[in-house]
Amino acid sequence: MCLLLVVLLTSVSQLLAQDGMPSTRSDELDPDVQQLKILVQQLQTRVGQLEAQQKIAQTSPEAGIVSSNATVSRSSTPAPTVLSQDDRGLLDFLHDTTLNLTFDGYYGYNFNRPVGRVNLLRPYDVTSNSFSINQTAIIVERAPDPTNGRRFGARVDLQYGQATETLQGSAANELRPLAYRNLFQAYGTYVAPLGTGLTVDFGKWASALGPEGNYSKDQINYSRSYFFGFLPFYHMGFRAAYNVSPKMTVAYWLVNGANQTEDFNGFKSQNFDFVLKPNTSFTWTSNYYFGQESRDVLPILNPGLPTQPTQPGLPVSKVSPEPNGREHIFDNYASWSVNKNLTLAGEFDYVIDRQFENSAPAHVTGGAAYARYQLAPKSALAARAEYLSDRGGLFSGVTQALKETTVTYEYKLADGLSSTFELRRDFSNQPFFLTETPGILKKEQNTATLGLIWWWGRKTGPW
Repeated sequence: MCLLLVVLLTSVSQLLAQDGMPSTRSDELDPDVQQLKILVQQLQTRVGQLEAQQKIAQTSPEAGIVSSNATVSRSSTPAPTVLSQDDRGLLDFLHDTTLNLTFDGYYGYNFNRPVGRVNLLRPYDVTSNSFSINQTAIIVERAPDPTNGRRFGARVDLQYGQATETLQGSAANELRPLAYRNLFQAYGTYVAPLGTGLTVDFGKWASALGPEGNYSKDQINYSRSYFFGFLPFYHMGFRAAYNVSPKMTVAYWLVNGANQTEDFNGFKSQNFDFVLKPNTSFTWTSNYYFGQESRDVLPILNPGLPTQPTQPGLPVSKVSPEPNGREHIFDNYASWSVNKNLTLAGEFDYVIDRQFENSAPAHVTGGAAYARYQLAPKSALAARAEYLSDRGGLFSGVTQALKETTVTYEYKLADGLSSTFELRRDFSNQPFFLTETPGILKKEQNTATLGLIWWWGRKTGPW
């Protein structure tokens, strides 16, 4: 605009310069010259105003901002979004809460070709010659974070598949298995401000008896040991843990019993747990558990309409005489990371149980040895050897000496997807294992199993 005015002024000035030149038509040009002079004065005033505005704009902090949409600089950045307090709270909640899922399936073959395609004494890989779902699970967890002021948390594990029948879906474990079939864990946590922090849990949680756990991705072998199938899977009640020092943790449980979401007998079982970690590579856990594990009521299997004005399946018929014996479990296991590739572990257990105070005791004694070697970043080789003396048939229903050896090869196909190939041999000093002929038993069973495990979620470490 300024440039246009300058050009116009120059042109007018040239015309005015010619005003003083002689002309034969001066009389005719006088009115036009007067009009041009007035126009020049107006233009000069306008140019002065524009120059003043331009100087002000150059000294303004917003001089680089152009109001026209067609000339906005592409390098300009949008203003940051300001979150409301509710939005900020929701994001913090989602950041601290993990949603985790796993799917665990397998194909196994029993070379005994047992009737019914059943693998005895296997808590998870229970079928032969069948594509099977061991379990799929959903884990939601919001752990406590005392350092940031949050002293409470909670966890829920929902489980589906064959494993539910071994755990809470079995009438051998629960008075009302249908009520708890898919609820493997559900507990809340509070960290009391006492010393280094007293962690208290209430609800249903996986047992710490024995080194093996529920989720296959965290285990040394794919199949579980005899002792995993014998020792308690879970408990319902209170537990409290306290870090005495960085090298020692003590815990106490007060629970309904072993594998009892609802109490069998009204007697509360207890456990004293000690965890020693003298260095970063070695951990030793010792448990003493005792309680009354026999039922004092008759369960109602496959309940229909309630016989009393209460929920279906709640038993009201007493066992007579009422069992009053006790069960004692002494459980010890340790793990040692020899180096970044080799891990060794060992387990020893002694269990004594009486149905009545004056009954002859049944004993289970034995242990297991584990080894795992990381061959490469994606592959590992593991082995387990186990012995279990079942005197009185407390575990298997038959007095016998059980042994098993297992070799497992693991290959990690991707982050969150693992495959395992496993060979296992179970054997006994008594004919016990099924064959293809009903009534004919063998002292051994040999199996080959291919397992596939998927998992995903933000929870780190063992689940």
